[in-house]
Amino acid sequence: MLKKVLVVDDSVAAVKMMQGILEQGGYLSVGLSDPLRIEEAITTEHPGVILLDVVMPQRNGFQICRDLKGNALYDGIPVILVSSKNSTSDKFWGQQQGADAYIAKPFTPEELLETVRKFA
Repeated sequence: MLKKVLVVDDSVAAVKMMQGILEQGGYLSVGLSDPLRIEEAITTEHPGVILLDVVMPQRNGFQICRDLKGNALYDGIPVILVSSKNSTSDKFWGQQQGADAYIAKPFTPEELLETVRKFA
């Protein structure tokens, strides 16, 4: 059975790009560009891994990660933050919010797939 990955980014182009990489790597993917609907998408789609952008309007990836990891319904799902914020402090803050991994944009397809494979 293929592992399902939920891709959350406010940029539809970024979602499509990551979905293409994941599908070439043998994963099922579901894209979401509205960060306010992530819990709904998790409940409906039951992803095994979540790729989560950090810089989004209304609700950023750090907030979402903290909310997911603080909720027993979702805390077992690995969250990989994907962001253009690439400083050591950003990565540290992501870890403090409960992120399982952090990928800096721009990334290579191999880097994305290698990181997802660690959790899928």
